[in-house]
Amino acid sequence: MINSPICEILGIQYPIFQGGMAWIADGKLAAAVSNAGGLGIISAMNADSDYLREQINTARKLTDKPFGVNIMLQSPHAEEVAKVVAEEKVPVVTTGAGSPAKFMEMWHESGIKVIPVIASVAMAKKMEKCGAAAVIAEGQESGGHIGELTTMAIVPQVADAVNIPVIAAGGIADGRGVAAAFMLGAVGVQLGTRFLVAKECGVHQNYKDAVLKANDISTVTTGRRFGGNTCRSIKNSFTRNFTKEEYAPEATAESVANLGVGALRKAAVEGDTKFGCVLAGQISGMVNKEQTAEEIVTEIFAEAEELLGGAPKWVK
Repeated sequence: MINSPICEILGIQYPIFQGGMAWIADGKLAAAVSNAGGLGIISAMNADSDYLREQINTARKLTDKPFGVNIMLQSPHAEEVAKVVAEEKVPVVTTGAGSPAKFMEMWHESGIKVIPVIASVAMAKKMEKCGAAAVIAEGQESGGHIGELTTMAIVPQVADAVNIPVIAAGGIADGRGVAAAFMLGAVGVQLGTRFLVAKECGVHQNYKDAVLKANDISTVTTGRRFGGNTCRSIKNSFTRNFTKEEYAPEATAESVANLGVGALRKAAVEGDTKFGCVLAGQISGMVNKEQTAEEIVTEIFAEAEELLGGAPKWVK
């Protein structure tokens, strides 16, 4: 069995995190992944403290295993949900869209292990100095908000730059991706798109079907023109309209940012996969079946163990 430092640090069986996907990663999905031996993560997204407490309670009713909460630091409710996770003593917090430095002392006092998502070596070093337990080095192959570097490029550079564990994210869907991540210097992986089609995932079936029907060139990035708001999603009428508006001569950073408001909810909750935003990674073309979270986790690590076990055949 694959065992790594992150398993011991967090008390999990397999070194795999489920991504904190807004409108998708709720208490039910997080509990299912945690019960499967990984680290399930609830997305606090742009919701308020009441929503987050409800999802934490749901997870606790369904699992006695460790789970985490993902906090998007640009959310208007970031301050209040940061306090909620401290009050609830959630075992792990992952963060995105900024630096969690101002919350670190409060979280550490509550015994929370903080694992920020980072997209550069500089940010990884900063998070280590702030006391992060680990970092998630995310490549631009991921669905949702992304940086500039690929997973193949960012993971080894971050692993060389910090002395805390590195989790690889972006473009990982099976045991081959896990094995590759370990060879790059990571001690674990985070997956989002593969868990979108977990049977315990409550995202609209139309959203799941869009991922299941995708191929290798089905995703596209939007929001690159003005920077800071680049997203990867499945090509549809929404992305085509977004790109047209984004590159119009009169477009501004503010007008482009407003183009995506409510679009993810439209796809994930309402099932409008034509005019809604279907966030998904480049590995969507590798995701071709619905499974339980347990089936996903055990299948991935059986593949990874077989590959890593046979690695000596390449070394003479």
